[in-house]
Amino acid sequence: MVESTAFSLERYSLAARERVNGALDAYTRFDDGCPAQLSEAMRYSLLATGKRLRPLLALLAVEACGGDESAAMPAACAVEMIHAYSLIHDDLPAMDDDDLRRGRPTCHKVYGEALAILAGDALLTLAFEVLARDVQPPVVAAECCALLARAAGCSALVGGQADDLAGQFSDGGVEALMAIHRRKTGAMMLVSLQLGATIAGADERQLAALTEYGQCLGLAFQITDDLLDVRGETQAMGKRVNKDSDRGKLTYPGLLGIEESTRRAEALVARATLALEPLEPQAAGLQALALYVLHRNH
Repeated sequence: MVESTAFSLERYSLAARERVNGALDAYTRFDDGCPAQLSEAMRYSLLATGKRLRPLLALLAVEACGGDESAAMPAACAVEMIHAYSLIHDDLPAMDDDDLRRGRPTCHKVYGEALAILAGDALLTLAFEVLARDVQPPVVAAECCALLARAAGCSALVGGQADDLAGQFSDGGVEALMAIHRRKTGAMMLVSLQLGATIAGADERQLAALTEYGQCLGLAFQITDDLLDVRGETQAMGKRVNKDSDRGKLTYPGLLGIEESTRRAEALVARATLALEPLEPQAAGLQALALYVLHRNH
């Protein structure tokens, strides 16, 4: 990961991931009412090794707005549960039909399609249970539930996936592709920041800064993801590469070429870091994370 003289993202993220993983483990130790195989399938996908980028965004946002990281841990876990659910469902044969995720077989390859669907359903509902019960005070919990529901719903995450499936073999242009990814990828990154800010009691100036940052970061992340699909390696990525181009799916490199896609990602990250100026110096972690998104190799 990218290092900064003032902030070590690698050191912070390693420690934060350990805290997030511990909380996720605790949240998925169910009572006897949960069938053992369902619990196993949920934990298989949720606890798989990952960057925990969305939880990191929530935790760094609460710090950037002067709040307490521990208060945002339930929200950080909730967005990761939504993310895991979406990956389980996206990997299904009826969706993107992937057999490798995070370096190992996808949930449906291990547990079958029916149980994979149920594991995703259970993670989706668990996310809102965690938010409603563990974010304090209750009025903030309610606001967080509304924010996450919208970001994960029919006009954002689910709608983006629907349009992606409907248009993956079409001749849509860059604007159409950006519209899909603002919802499918960008919405969950943005809401991670919004949850942290809401829990910290952020003011309008702080929310505006994080919104601009999140919107730019989400698009930059998707562009670099498309670039990695072209030039990455399966072992490093933990999933099949070149799968998007093999399916004729719309991608930034396919529409713009590698050079222009790289330039756009660099420009978006520059805008994202510039947006954080009102939050300095508490936003050093978010600045470092933006650079990591630009330069990541998996």
